[in-house]
Amino acid sequence: GNLEGLLDGVYETMPEHVGATLDEARLLSRLVEDLGTLALAESGQLQMSMAPLDVNDLLAESAFAYAIQAKSTGVLLRVEVAGDASPLIVNADAGRMQQMLGNLIANALRHTPKDGTVTLRTAKDQDAIHLEVEDTGEGISEDDLPFIFDRFWRGDRARTHKATVGGGLGLAIARQLVRDHGGDIHVSSSIGKGTTFTISLPSG
Repeated sequence: GNLEGLLDGVYETMPEHVGATLDEARLLSRLVEDLGTLALAESGQLQMSMAPLDVNDLLAESAFAYAIQAKSTGVLLRVEVAGDASPLIVNADAGRMQQMLGNLIANALRHTPKDGTVTLRTAKDQDAIHLEVEDTGEGISEDDLPFIFDRFWRGDRARTHKATVGGGLGLAIARQLVRDHGGDIHVSSSIGKGTTFTISLPSG
């Protein structure tokens, strides 16, 4: 509609009009891409390049990738690695793991106010290696928690994307990617205190 208005002369060709249309086009492109990724993952057809991956390195790289975004919103983004920081190896597709973790970090930053903190953490026990994304943000209500991994879910405090940012598929994709790696993902939250997503993966 906006493009037709520009072509028909209803709207002036001004930067704000073109910019708004470009934003909508990017949103639609992201939505199509996310739907394709989710459909392939759920059908078991998503190509994966599995190899040994140090999750401590993964967290460090992810923190670096989101450092500018965190700084621009006044949120402290930090990393805490398990024990003596020795490698924690899982068998994984590095690109897909970065995508999954990136969805969680972006979500945490979006819902954490200025002067808040987002912490990326690793831990290990006898059965699995764990990755956590913990924030001091607004939290999620008990009523919303059972639904936050559903595609297109838009509860008032759900961690899905807002309409101006994405299509509400980030958490659904994250859960499916974790499952495709033989792992699981859980969430705990308190209103006004924050939220923690915990990913558990088999040791490599």
